[in-house]
Amino acid sequence: MDLTGKDPMRALLERQRAAFTAARPEPLRLRHDRLERCAALLIEHGEALAAAMSEDFGHRSLDQSMLGDVLPAMSMIRLSQKNLKRWSKPERRGLAFPLGLLGARAEVRYEPKGVVGIVSPWNFPVGLTFAPLAQALAAGNRVMLKPSEFTAATSALMAELFARYFPEDEVAVILGGADVGQSFCELPFDHLLFTGATAVGKHVMRAAAENLVPVTLELGGKSPVILGRSADITRAVGRIALGKMMNAGQICLAPDYLLVPHEAEGAVIQALTASVSSMYPAMLANDDYASVINRRHRDRLTALVADAQAAGAEAIVVNPAGEDFDASNGNKLPLTILRGVNDTMQVMHEEIFGPVLPIMTYHTIERAIDYVNAHPRPLGLYYFGEDGREREQVLRGTISGGVTVNDVLFHVSADELPFGGVGASGMGSYHGIEGFRTFSHARAVYRQPKIDVAGLAGLRPPYGAAARRTLKMKVK
Repeated sequence: MDLTGKDPMRALLERQRAAFTAARPEPLRLRHDRLERCAALLIEHGEALAAAMSEDFGHRSLDQSMLGDVLPAMSMIRLSQKNLKRWSKPERRGLAFPLGLLGARAEVRYEPKGVVGIVSPWNFPVGLTFAPLAQALAAGNRVMLKPSEFTAATSALMAELFARYFPEDEVAVILGGADVGQSFCELPFDHLLFTGATAVGKHVMRAAAENLVPVTLELGGKSPVILGRSADITRAVGRIALGKMMNAGQICLAPDYLLVPHEAEGAVIQALTASVSSMYPAMLANDDYASVINRRHRDRLTALVADAQAAGAEAIVVNPAGEDFDASNGNKLPLTILRGVNDTMQVMHEEIFGPVLPIMTYHTIERAIDYVNAHPRPLGLYYFGEDGREREQVLRGTISGGVTVNDVLFHVSADELPFGGVGASGMGSYHGIEGFRTFSHARAVYRQPKIDVAGLAGLRPPYGAAARRTLKMKVK
């Protein structure tokens, strides 16, 4: 069935909502079963999905896709299954004196919202589809998915596989380009989650606002790395290089730029070059090194480098085998380190999302903190160093979606921690119990005792001594 038109998509949403309403209240075992079907899909077809991702990228390591997409997706499914009963349990809440003594009761029930829309990106097309899907299903919702058109083979395969494992009124996949995505975001979902660029996130939020749809925006931004003077440069830079080169830097949490002590700049560049060369002694035919997603994105990255050079930056290309990337018919790019950058350069304003790494220097840690704070809130922030006082100074003095200390990226791998941005890097979060609650409605339930509470408290006219006693007790 063609679901790309606005009317068919809306009709599908209504079918899902009707099925959701008719099935309430559903036992938790049905949610567990849906999660188990997600797991079975990945177990039985994970390698086929990894092959599709490689096709979409022009080249992407099958091992990387299994480790970076399939494994995290499976981890979130299992975490949600393990904690489903605990997360779903109503919470007792306290009551002001004397309601609790009189027999009143209060609780919060975490109930499903209904139909959730999920717009997933191209950089980790499986992982960033299944992880929020798992938590939306754990919360008891039906789901409509809109994967990226830039990973067309992967999206088409997911549509085919989901149709085998789920009826359309449980989980459905919508394929199509930007126009379909726009129509998708205009639907009256009960919740909408979007993962992608900040600029697109603004359009998504605007579209959702027409129907007052609550949104979770997982965006990006320029995630800084602050290298403290107490850091072991070789060890720190090795971890930074691994995080930057994974998926050719096409990660929303990839280190975007480095802030290093001015006297350590040369040593950092030398260590970066050595670390990257050790991991990727050659790149063009290296199965472990991913391609940039397409020519348009490749041209954008080379334009950022050219703009920085024109404004005075030095470009240091890490190309251990001396390969001719320009003559290649693919879209792979080596790491380009940019030295001497400043805020007049476009590379210091746009999220890079590729193998380009600017380095800035600082004289005092306060100046590094001031630079971070003078720019939009990043999705991630990374601090390297053994000075506990300085670490706390950085953590308390900055704001970011999340932080990893003495490494990069790892806070997103801690499934129990909430993952999300702040300000320009997003709003809301998922992963852990926070993800379950993102896709749940916290429903307040108050039960009144047989005693006439309103009368005892003087809340019923005509007001008199009882009302004055209540005011005297409560207003001090």
